[in-house]
Amino acid sequence: MIKFKLIYPRWPKLKHQTEFHLPPHGPVVFAAALPDEVQVDFVDENLQEVDFDDPVDLVGISMMLTIQVKRGWEIADRFRAKGVKVIFGGIATMLHAEETMAHADSVFLGEAESRMEQVVTDFKQDRLRKTYNYLNEPPPIDIVGPARRDILKRNLYYYKGVQMVDLVHASRGCRFNCYPCAVAYLGGRKFRPRPVKTFIEELETIENNRLFLVDNSLAQDTGWELDLFRAMIPLKKNWCSHPIEDNPQVLDLAARAGAWYVYQAVFDTSDLIRQRVKRYHDHGIAVEGTILLGLDDHTEDSIKRLIDFLLEIELDLAEFTVLTPFPHTKAYDDLQRQDRIFSHDWNRYSADRVVYQPKNMTADRLQELYEYAWQAFYSDEPQNIKMFKLLKRVVQREKAQQTFRPRRRDLAGQAFGKKAASQSE
Repeated sequence: MIKFKLIYPRWPKLKHQTEFHLPPHGPVVFAAALPDEVQVDFVDENLQEVDFDDPVDLVGISMMLTIQVKRGWEIADRFRAKGVKVIFGGIATMLHAEETMAHADSVFLGEAESRMEQVVTDFKQDRLRKTYNYLNEPPPIDIVGPARRDILKRNLYYYKGVQMVDLVHASRGCRFNCYPCAVAYLGGRKFRPRPVKTFIEELETIENNRLFLVDNSLAQDTGWELDLFRAMIPLKKNWCSHPIEDNPQVLDLAARAGAWYVYQAVFDTSDLIRQRVKRYHDHGIAVEGTILLGLDDHTEDSIKRLIDFLLEIELDLAEFTVLTPFPHTKAYDDLQRQDRIFSHDWNRYSADRVVYQPKNMTADRLQELYEYAWQAFYSDEPQNIKMFKLLKRVVQREKAQQTFRPRRRDLAGQAFGKKAASQSE
C-alpha cells in the first residue's frame, strides 16, 4: 500500500467576495484515476493545516489557480527537503509547468484517466519521469467515471450551517476560444460530452442534493444538452452552472431538471444580454453575472454605464474581476507582445489586482473602478444577503420536492437565512 498525501494549496478569495469554500473538483477527479493500492489522504489547505511531519510515501499537489502556484511550490520544497518525492498536477500546473518543474520530482500534464497506473509503477521502481505530458492526448471521454468524493472531509464544506454544492462535470473541452480563457490550451477546442447515462450514474452516487456543473459551457451541443436535462429531471437535484443555451426548449427542460442559477458573462449593455437574463428569470432560473473589467474597449464611462445596466436588469448576484493575463491565453499573448504586463508575480494574479497597463486609463484608475463596481452594485443589499436569498430559494424548492431531509446544520442555515432576509427588508 502506498501512502499518498494529496494537497490542495490555500488561496485567497476575491477581496469583496463572501468567504465560503466549495469541495474542490480537480483532486477528487484525479484521485479516481489512482490504482487501488494507493491510500489517499486529502488535505484542503483552505480549511486544514498541512502536517509536514506525517510519514508518507508520496505527495501530490493539485493546483487549480495561478494564485495557488507559489504556495504549492513552498509546500513541495518543504516535503522534498525531507526526502519525500512530490508530483504536481491540475490546471495551474499545466499553465506554469516549466517553473513548477524546479520544485517537483514529477509534473503531470493533461487528464489522468488510464495514465496513473504507469505513474505509480514508475514511482515504485524509483524511476519517476520528470514530466508526464498528455496535454494533446485526452483519454476517451467514455472511460471517465465517478470522482472520489469519499476523500473529502464533508463536514468542512458548510457555510453558516448550509451545505455547499458538490462539483461535477458532464463534459470536457470547449469549442469556443474566449479571449481571457485558457481552456482551449488545457482541454482542446473539441467539445467532448460524457455519455448521458454515465453522467447520470455519477449523479446518483452523490448524496448532496445541491450541485455545481463546472463545465465551461453547457451550450455547445443542443441535442446532447436536451438529452442531459431530460435525464436529470427524475433525480430532483438543484444545480448551478455556466451558461445554458438561450433556447426556449432548452431553458424549459433545464428548469424542470433543477436549474437553480447560472453564471452568465455580461460583456455589454445590449438588448441581447437584457433579453437573455429576462428569459432565465422567466424560467425561474437566477443569474449571477460575471463581469470582466479592463478590456481594451472599456473606458471609465463605459464601465460605469455597465454597472448601472447590471442593476437595471436585476441580476441576482454579480462577481467582478479585472482582466488577468493568465499564461496560455490570447490575453497573455497580446499583452505580453505589446509589453503591457508589468507584473509576473503570480501571487498578484488573483483577478482582483491589475497587473497590466489598460488601454484607456491608468492601472490605478482601473483598480479604483473595480472597487467602485463592487460597492455600487451591492450598495443597497450586501452580497451575503443576496447569496442567502439564493440559498433560501433552493431550500424551499427541496421542501416542495419532498426530498429534503433537514440536517441539524441545514436547519441552522435556514434560521440564518430567515434572519438575513429580515435584515434586508
